[in-house]
Amino acid sequence: MSVLLDRGAARQRVLVAALAALHIVIIIASNYLVQLPMTLMGLHTTWGAFSFPLVYVATDLTARVLGPGAARRVVRWVMLPALVLSYAISVLFHDGAFAGWAALGGFNVFVFRIALGSFIAYAVGQMLDIAVFSRLRATLAGGRHWWLAPAASSVLGNLVDSVLFFSIAFYASTDPFMAAHWVEIALVDYAVKLIMAVLAILPLYGMLLAALLRWAPRLQTPAVAV
Repeated sequence: MSVLLDRGAARQRVLVAALAALHIVIIIASNYLVQLPMTLMGLHTTWGAFSFPLVYVATDLTARVLGPGAARRVVRWVMLPALVLSYAISVLFHDGAFAGWAALGGFNVFVFRIALGSFIAYAVGQMLDIAVFSRLRATLAGGRHWWLAPAASSVLGNLVDSVLFFSIAFYASTDPFMAAHWVEIALVDYAVKLIMAVLAILPLYGMLLAALLRWAPRLQTPAVAV
């Protein structure tokens, strides 16, 4: 029995570490991609709109499989490393080209505001996501509408994240394009996230959840209200 418990604990630690690493990779990629504008059906947005929603899949899977406490630990572990690494990588590869190691010797206000906005928006948005997801899952435990918890938490979490991130990162920005279009970009960014939540995020969540529970069935936790 103790051997099984040890194996379960080991698998839980591996899973939490893997999810934390996944969060950091997604945040770094998104903070870089948000500097690359694009036009979607005549509207301004950035490539970051397509990558960041994936972090909500990772958070909801953590809350579903390991419980809200473990999900909050992942967020706390990720916040500072993601802030530092996002700033460093975005400075080194500013404007889509390697700027050289000397770029780290100066202070890039534009990139720092992106990293800071991401830090604050991530912390608030993810904690809201975990709270909403856990509350709804507890309310709907045993029901057929499994998709409501990840859908609602993603909708609210992404809304708060988008408002905080774009206002902190790009209001009165030193980048003329982002300063002029950040409200439009934020709205389109949020719309893209909602579309992705319906077309890609929910199916991906369902597939990954099934795979995780097959790999480590003893990691399942009862629905707990927060």
